[in-house]
Amino acid sequence: MRVAIIDIGTNTINLLIVDTRTDGSYNIICSTKETARLGKGGINDGLITPEAIQRGLGAIENHVKSIAQVGGVERILAIGTSAMRSATNADEFVAAVKSRFGFDVKIISGDAEAQMVFDGVKQVVPLGMSRVLILDIGGGSCEFIIANKDGIAWRHSYEVGMSRVLDKFKPSDPISAKEIRDIEAYFRSGTQGLYEALREFPTDRLIGTSGSFDTMAALVAARNHPLLNVKLSTSYEIPLPCFEESYRKIITSTREQRAAMKHMDAARVDLIVPGAIFINFVIAEARIERLYQCSFALKQGAVSQIISGAL
Repeated sequence: MRVAIIDIGTNTINLLIVDTRTDGSYNIICSTKETARLGKGGINDGLITPEAIQRGLGAIENHVKSIAQVGGVERILAIGTSAMRSATNADEFVAAVKSRFGFDVKIISGDAEAQMVFDGVKQVVPLGMSRVLILDIGGGSCEFIIANKDGIAWRHSYEVGMSRVLDKFKPSDPISAKEIRDIEAYFRSGTQGLYEALREFPTDRLIGTSGSFDTMAALVAARNHPLLNVKLSTSYEIPLPCFEESYRKIITSTREQRAAMKHMDAARVDLIVPGAIFINFVIAEARIERLYQCSFALKQGAVSQIISGAL
């Protein structure tokens, strides 16, 4: 069966088209993304602005065209996450999608999002008895999962996404030391329960997914493995000294300087600043010793759940 997953995130709307097989595996046919900034201008007010709705519809229209070009898609699953969970007018966007494209948007809980992320990561990262901390950094929310090969020991979704940070703090260019401290305080107060969970289920390995980690991996690889295209790999270890070097360059750079960095994603030029601060914050707070990026997350987890019959 050919399936299309449309992941409607706060900043990016992603498309994944796969062919599922009877043995439970699948083949990726198409993977692409559109920057829609659904949370821009209203994320902290619980609204999707009219302009954001139009950007979102435009992004989905492009994905629908891609689905038509590929052909043979038997099922389209559109998933709404943090921006839609917290928006009081999410039903307006859902209705517009249904009216224009003919399919529903399934708005999932933060807990369900965390489960999908785990179901994606475990497909390509061999998990053993030792626990790992998985972190999915989104525009509206961040999902933490502590798990090993036996499954999830703890998970939680926090509404501290990077679009929320930019909207709330509007940092200067380059960001100041005080602004970094203020953002770190926001992260600390917004992730209550995480530290108790880490004491109960300790780990020193962090596996990160989605845009901020993908961008960080690309920046690190550009200097340390210039022949490696991390977009073609499913996971990449980021040595902590290399992360520290990139982190320092990011927080001391101007927007123009970041845009000129090799392999910088144009859609992440602003978001990578709070993203890097958050990664650095989690590394310090959780006393992480090894850091990895993983390219599989919610979309691939949704495919896994479709194959298993959970969706």
